[in-house]
Amino acid sequence: MKMKLKPIAWAAFVAAGISATSCSDSFLDTVPLGELSEVTLRNKAGVDLVLTGAYSLMDGVNVAGFSDWHGSADNWVYGSVASDDAYKGTNAGDQPEISIIEGFQHTPDLLHFRGKWQAMYDGIARSNDAIQLVDKAADMTATEKTSAIAQARFLRGHYHFELKKMFNKVPYIDDKTYNSSDANSTKLPNDKDIWPNIVEDLKFGYDNLPARWPGAPGRATKWAAGAMLAKAYLFQNKYAEAKPLLEAIVNSGQFKLVDKYHDNHRIPTNNNAESILEVQFSVNDGANISRNGNRGHTLNYPYGGGALTTCCGFFQPTQNLVNAFKTDATGLPLLDTFNATDVPADNSVAYKGNLDPRLDWSVGRDGVPYLDWGLHNPGYVRDRAYGGPYSPKKQSPYRAENGTLTWSNNPRQNANNYRLIRYSHVLLWLAEIEVETGDLNKARALVNQIRRRAANPDGFVKLANGTPAGNYVVNEYTTPWTDKEFARKAVRFEMRLEFAMEGHRYFDLVRWGIAEKTLNDYLTVEQTKRNYLQGARFVKGKHEYFPIPAQEILNSQLQGKATLVQNPNY
Repeated sequence: MKMKLKPIAWAAFVAAGISATSCSDSFLDTVPLGELSEVTLRNKAGVDLVLTGAYSLMDGVNVAGFSDWHGSADNWVYGSVASDDAYKGTNAGDQPEISIIEGFQHTPDLLHFRGKWQAMYDGIARSNDAIQLVDKAADMTATEKTSAIAQARFLRGHYHFELKKMFNKVPYIDDKTYNSSDANSTKLPNDKDIWPNIVEDLKFGYDNLPARWPGAPGRATKWAAGAMLAKAYLFQNKYAEAKPLLEAIVNSGQFKLVDKYHDNHRIPTNNNAESILEVQFSVNDGANISRNGNRGHTLNYPYGGGALTTCCGFFQPTQNLVNAFKTDATGLPLLDTFNATDVPADNSVAYKGNLDPRLDWSVGRDGVPYLDWGLHNPGYVRDRAYGGPYSPKKQSPYRAENGTLTWSNNPRQNANNYRLIRYSHVLLWLAEIEVETGDLNKARALVNQIRRRAANPDGFVKLANGTPAGNYVVNEYTTPWTDKEFARKAVRFEMRLEFAMEGHRYFDLVRWGIAEKTLNDYLTVEQTKRNYLQGARFVKGKHEYFPIPAQEILNSQLQGKATLVQNPNY
């Protein structure tokens, strides 16, 4: 992630860390090339430099020894491929670890898990570095110090949140514990629930961050902290605590749904009125291509067929996801029967049913324009027999943006931000809370705001002749909701449609307590379509969380005994 802040050449510092020297010989006191001493950083500029380094790990990439997608901010492997939204895609032999995760055969020795673990704890270390440095910066006012600490604590809360939802049993490492010169300082047991620590960090951010950072959209704000804090409460089923935070965001008047759904997935509309927190990407800014752009998605583009790239064909939407976008004659979702028959892979094949228009902004389908690259066709997919006929779409740039908003001749490296939290999240989280604790028809009204935007014909995918690319029919729920179970199902289904292929699905299924049934029902059908999924099954009491990386358990040893323990049944 490249923060959109004033230019500071921090990359060497981030790569090397703070150098502390203690020897008296002058030649030993020389700071090595590419490193900055802590003394050099004990000022306002130094704190901002270190904070920028802490922000930079929000994208989860450039972690030494691991591939960029291991820690990718959008969790496409863990949140989408491990769910019913996406297949690994491409072909059988490429990145087989992801297939293992997809089939719930994963073990603690997979590099993907250690890559995510390392990226998040690196972000935590950088956040703690920033907090520790603030007290030593003599040129900062008390207000500036509080602001810097609030940003660092927000980031620390975010990184711990990512670890918590992935692995559950993880140690919380704060600035009082962390000592950059003592490797043993972070060898803490993972025997405590860290939700209270996460909440405390995010609440400090909410209480002390500004509502806006003019000219710096990448920085954490009060509302970003409030939304993430509400999300942390939702993961604990603490609806009463989450609701006022979300209502405050709505009442702030600072956010709204943008008119066109796809404007949440376009580079020119980064940081729009719906955005609450985005992971920032930039290109063509003088930095090395290996460090900038949306590198966590570098595999997830069409394989060929005249599309934007020839690599690498991963992250293909499932047939189950495509079927979920069916609507009935009144334009409402088929909550219980959507998967009874398949939407044809080729849009030119007559399909008599209706579709939610968000489908064709989420999924590349044959016969439908793939942005401005032409019609999606069979050549876009590397191995249709293996990964199915569809392509991912939300992260892709337009042809017209190639070379300006992407790296020259490499559109896989582009500046399409990852929208981590949007106003649509806030509305649907509020709808979820109303279903569980409040008024079902307030929940219906909130869901209808989302569906009303989806129904805007100006936001439909169009063919060259200007007509809609599909038989798009989507409408609001007009009949009052009286049944709580129906309302709950409708809200959860809407969340799937709105955030398809954005890395949230698996974690939502787990927090709702329906992962076992949903994923095993999905796998029972998908095994008839994708042979490699034969035998795949979600095991309750095991697969709600991923295994603690084996090497991290080994590395946690103190006096010959590991401080970390493995998750159940691994």
